[in-house]
Amino acid sequence: MPSEFAEAAWRLTAFLSVFVIMAVVETLLPRRVRRESRAERWPTNLGLVAIDAVAVMVIFPIAAVGMAFWAQAQGYGLFNIVGVAPWLAGLIAFVVLDLAIYGQHVATHKIPILWRVHRVHHADHDLDATSGLRFHPIEIVLSVGFKMLVVVAIGAPPLAVFLFEVVLNGAAMFNHANFAIPKSIDRVLRLFVVTPDMHRVHHSIERQETDANYGFNLSIWDRIFGTYIAEPSKGQLGMTLGLPNQQGPGPQRLLWCLAFPFRGKAADQPESVNADREVA
Repeated sequence: MPSEFAEAAWRLTAFLSVFVIMAVVETLLPRRVRRESRAERWPTNLGLVAIDAVAVMVIFPIAAVGMAFWAQAQGYGLFNIVGVAPWLAGLIAFVVLDLAIYGQHVATHKIPILWRVHRVHHADHDLDATSGLRFHPIEIVLSVGFKMLVVVAIGAPPLAVFLFEVVLNGAAMFNHANFAIPKSIDRVLRLFVVTPDMHRVHHSIERQETDANYGFNLSIWDRIFGTYIAEPSKGQLGMTLGLPNQQGPGPQRLLWCLAFPFRGKAADQPESVNADREVA
């Protein structure tokens, strides 16, 4: 397992590599025409990423991998107590962590106070690689805390946690990306992992579609728990993304996103929108 410094370097390298690849592919093979330009959206989405990173470092000086090392040293967690072989513990831990993230995602939609924060992610009018990183800092802090609890509870091996973090981060950018995958390939891919077309359904303004396709990495959970929808009712190109009552310019502003969870009933009032505006 790499040192803390090496771990951060590897994670940053993986993040930048996936981000650049997704950005290039989105440019060359766009799936949908953007409503707003990258210049309008990226400063807000990437600004949230920067704030999230600072918030996590301040509140959790030891990240999930560090917690895994601590639990291992103390003998805490199911796998450490039972003495499961490292390779098997790592494999199971990866799957359990992915299931935990699926369950957490469902909770953010079903529990009102969590939805108030999570809707910042859903307010984006377009989807691309930056959308997979667009989360309110409160949600990120809660998510990291929850993940750390799961890591300690099951005694996840540090290497498995490290790999899961890298894969989950890359998967989030991949399945939010705005690029076209041939349908024949997409049909096969989504048997195993969440594809952009599969996850895009989840960002529809139609409530029954928003309440579907919660997976971030493995696609099996949506099928097991009956939350899978193959395609949006209006098609991938005809669907409207975002929140039904927040189709105005607000969601593309950083301060708006930071304040949105605290707006109360005002957040349920519709904003003006020019739905026909498109950016090439």
